Amino acid sequence: MIYRSILSFAGSARLSRRSLLMQGAGIAAGGLVGQWWPRAADAAVRIDITQGNVQPMPIALPDFVAGTPNEGEAAHNVTAVITNNLQRSGLFAPINPAAFIEKINNTDKVPRFPDWRTINAQALVTGRLTKQGDGRLKAEFRLWDVFAGQQLDGKQYFTTPDNWRRIAHIISDAIYERLTGEKGYFDSRIVFVDETGPKQQRVKRLAIMDQDGAGVRYLTRGDDLVLTPRFNPSTQEVTYMSYGQGDPRVYLLNIETGQREIVGNFPGMTFAPRFSPDGQRVIMSLQQGGNANLFVMDLRSKQTTRLTDTPAIDTAPCYSPDGRYICFESDRGGTQQIYVMAATGGPAQRISFGEGHHSTPVWSPRGDYIAFTGQANGQFSIGILKPDGSGERILTQGFHNEGPTFAPNGRVLMYFSDPGPGPNLYTIDITGRNKLQEPTPSFASDPAWSPLLS
Repeated sequence: MIYRSILSFAGSARLSRRSLLMQGAGIAAGGLVGQWWPRAADAAVRIDITQGNVQPMPIALPDFVAGTPNEGEAAHNVTAVITNNLQRSGLFAPINPAAFIEKINNTDKVPRFPDWRTINAQALVTGRLTKQGDGRLKAEFRLWDVFAGQQLDGKQYFTTPDNWRRIAHIISDAIYERLTGEKGYFDSRIVFVDETGPKQQRVKRLAIMDQDGAGVRYLTRGDDLVLTPRFNPSTQEVTYMSYGQGDPRVYLLNIETGQREIVGNFPGMTFAPRFSPDGQRVIMSLQQGGNANLFVMDLRSKQTTRLTDTPAIDTAPCYSPDGRYICFESDRGGTQQIYVMAATGGPAQRISFGEGHHSTPVWSPRGDYIAFTGQANGQFSIGILKPDGSGERILTQGFHNEGPTFAPNGRVLMYFSDPGPGPNLYTIDITGRNKLQEPTPSFASDPAWSPLLS
């Protein structure tokens, strides 16, 4: 369990005295239950991430203070994870600790702001980690506006010692949101296909990890070929495609228990499964003869509805965040392009008209963009366009880029690229900036980003 509450200084922070208790706001993984209070009034320090070229904000992150020497390593590790999260976002520039003038030993004291202004810190994070008498870990942090000399945010959390990494991600999200005005994405996970062995005999296993590459856990043994895993937005399940003893089938897998079941027993091959936003349905492509059409299955009643009926290949469907529409790829016009139609079926409208082919569309959680894989002139690209087809932009190009997936806040995309020896995962901002390789234990492909865990 993680409990959270406010920290403030009278006179230094303009924090409301009202509080709102959130009950049952947890999930099975980590068993989170939270408590929060309204944040401080808007301050001068803020990153405007609506601009295409953002100057990273200098931020100081001294090591969390350890309650006792026994917590020293854990306190350092929490600070390191927060620093890494903020730096990898491309929006923050953590200052080298060697430049720090003030040494933070007591987080209950107001910092010496002139010392932090001298090293050009615009924001400062102080924190403390203490083990409680009942064995729980208490983590607390304060976020400061250095130039205004006031506290922007402050919370404390209680959890089990083995949950320290999630605490670091939750604190990172709180800092990100307070300084950008948008939700963070650090307390989330990635499911992907782990690939090992020679190129002609690859062993492909489903794996899951934190968004920063830590905590890798394997969900399948590698006996069968697995592809296109996708998260259920509301439960601890993934859906994926597997080649077993015959035609490929779509499966549901419970992440925590390992229990697996087939989604329907269709004749022919099923592809590209994805959950509806409420997690109650799975939409997929079913091949029949030389063409493929879209079908949706209600997971409670097991009733299946056919959505398209064309002599073409319709595949890679994805719901809009409100569940009212579906985007998908189809060659009904002669080449692979992206179409949008009502979630109940009916006429489909083509929205991609840029150069070459467009495939693997995925709707942003914010609903403002659809990401896609492009292919033209021997190059693969990752791009975005608006749901009405306007504003198409290529974010990155390479020999083989494919399979975009959005972070929970719609700000960052992950995809995989395979220039030769094997595929790796990468992230890039929707502005086309801050391209980074995601750390994985071996080759990796087909990533899917989870919703926020907390």
